[in-house]
Amino acid sequence: MRSPKVYVRDGGLVHAMLGIAGMEDLLGHPVAGPSWEGLVVENILTLAGPECEACFYRSSNGAEIDLVPRVGSKRRHAIEVKRSLDPRPAKGFYFAADDLGIERRWVVYPGRERYGLDHQMRAMPFRGINGATRA
Repeated sequence: MRSPKVYVRDGGLVHAMLGIAGMEDLLGHPVAGPSWEGLVVENILTLAGPECEACFYRSSNGAEIDLVPRVGSKRRHAIEVKRSLDPRPAKGFYFAADDLGIERRWVVYPGRERYGLDHQMRAMPFRGINGATRA
């Protein structure tokens, strides 16, 4: 099941409309998490190119994946976006990825290290997404 999720592709516009003048204002604002997610999703979709099909996935029982991109017939990836330096996805992410049969699972976070969270899941720093979206 595919569910619509709206991302405004210009975070600067969103911040201006909300009166967020700088980083300190943003970090204390409730939109900080969704803004981070939008930034990451926008960059991944830009890197993947115009032929990329992508969706947000949420099942009827609440299991969800922030981004499920696919280019052509290549396998799909499950990408979770976390603003935390301890990027552990919720159980629902695993359930959703299992539902869709996705083996390539990523958590993009603001840290610096790329490492495995388990045998299928890798933590990827935002600065390293260029290589993560190609496979």
